[in-house]
Amino acid sequence: MLSNGELERRYLNVVDVEATCWKGKPPRGQVSEIIEIGLCVVDLTLRRQVTKHNVIVRPARSKVSRFCTELTGHTQETVDAGIPFADACHALMDVHDSQTRPWASWGDYDRRQFERQCAAEGTPYPFHPDHTNAKKVFAEANGLPRGVGMTRALTMSDLPWTAATIQAPTTPGTSRP
Repeated sequence: MLSNGELERRYLNVVDVEATCWKGKPPRGQVSEIIEIGLCVVDLTLRRQVTKHNVIVRPARSKVSRFCTELTGHTQETVDAGIPFADACHALMDVHDSQTRPWASWGDYDRRQFERQCAAEGTPYPFHPDHTNAKKVFAEANGLPRGVGMTRALTMSDLPWTAATIQAPTTPGTSRP
């Protein structure tokens, strides 16, 4: 096992989160919190996905709004059955070596949301600092003046969008890589 400062370069963790949200400002006393963490591991040598992991997270300081359900498909009942955020972060570290692997997400939202929530809850940040903003890389590679949404990027790449693009079974999983 590598130490926290070393970086494993064969695998890349690709992360996509869903968070509580509202149409407009959050209700008094509520904040946006991660309610789902999707992660797939890409073997950079074989250039293929080797595993997926999806965790439902129980929010501690917010409720799922009707708007959030329409956007994410998650209900309050769904997330009430989830695990605490700190446990989800530990699972990322334990199961997917997230502190020693580079990681990527579409845009910087996922990274910033983890930073904010970890700071607010006193939870150790589960990722190595080597983060790739895939949206920015896609824009640069395609000569675009700025990033585009995932759906447009898939269309531009002649790839289909399906729920399987970002979703995985909701069991915690214990296998590596």
